Amino acid sequence: MDNAIINLSKYRLDKANEELIIAKTLLTNNFYAKSLNSSYYAMFHATRALLSFDLVDSKKHSGIINFFNNLYIKTNKIPEVFFTHLSTAFNIRLQSDYKDFFIATKEDAVKQVNNALSFIEMITSYLSKDMGIK
Repeated sequence: MDNAIINLSKYRLDKANEELIIAKTLLTNNFYAKSLNSSYYAMFHATRALLSFDLVDSKKHSGIINFFNNLYIKTNKIPEVFFTHLSTAFNIRLQSDYKDFFIATKEDAVKQVNNALSFIEMITSYLSKDMGIK
């Protein structure tokens, strides 16, 4: 396996874990909208870590989500619930970042942090088991 791809994937997974830490910190300090943002980015970077091995990337978030769906969900390599987590987090992040008067709740932020945690755990496990990445 190409070391450059492995290093890129590990770098992206490190970014995902960093965003998860940030999301948890923001949640703890009652910055719910910002926590939603970081929870999404944790999943986004984890997705890009996985897609490194497929040699695909996109300048658009929707492109990354579509690649994930087509290459991993529709092929039954990864359970559909993780596509739901990612696409839901993306939509919530858009609302949180751009919609006037969006109210981010603690419950939403907790749910998204938990979804991001399970998403990263799943990607990490997949990379370890199926790609031999440690």
